[in-house]
Amino acid sequence: MSEVETTRPSRVCDLPREDRPRERLLRLGAAALSNRELLALLIGSGARGRSALAVAEELIGSGLHGLAGRSAFELCRGRGVGAAKAARILAGLELGARLAADPGAEAPRLGTPADVARYLLPRHGPRSVEVFGILALDVRHRLKREAVISVGCLTASLVHPREVFQEALSCRAAALILFHNHPSGDPEPSSEDVALTRRLASAGELMGVEVLDHVILGAGRFVSLKDRGAL
Repeated sequence: MSEVETTRPSRVCDLPREDRPRERLLRLGAAALSNRELLALLIGSGARGRSALAVAEELIGSGLHGLAGRSAFELCRGRGVGAAKAARILAGLELGARLAADPGAEAPRLGTPADVARYLLPRHGPRSVEVFGILALDVRHRLKREAVISVGCLTASLVHPREVFQEALSCRAAALILFHNHPSGDPEPSSEDVALTRRLASAGELMGVEVLDHVILGAGRFVSLKDRGAL
């Protein structure tokens, strides 16, 4: 096999014009590009001695789920990735997750734990840090607002009823679904998860806003505390 056949060009500009990611996308559509090529377009440029394609190939080595689970700090540790490139990557991943969770113009109805998980897993399941939030619903259990209340270790001191129900009351929610993720990938609830759920449910009774469920997200899996009898 010749050297031409085995050597990959070190820079995007060394590729024939028709084989460059941007030109291929414009000619064939985004679906024709590999994950590596799409990520290279988000990155925009490479680093000294490394093309955007090479940087993208290293970043995507762990797969899309692995990439989605990284923080901006973790992305910036990669060679050739600074704050601006990390921000573009995270913005692109977030848009993709929002699209996956958006069923269209009509607000989604979240009537079952499976509905909730289908909506939340693409957005929060792969996160590398713990995120606690709420889904504020109307009387027909249609989504009115999604809000992240805290980021970091889930404790009662970080998740206060005041912040939870302030969000609910500001959009006139009739009911709430609580959610958080386990970065370990295992969605099994802890005793602290159950205690916090019951504390917030009791506060909801006083505020006139029913807490319907607390859904814990893992790596492609979820647990409903309502199904477990904690509510």
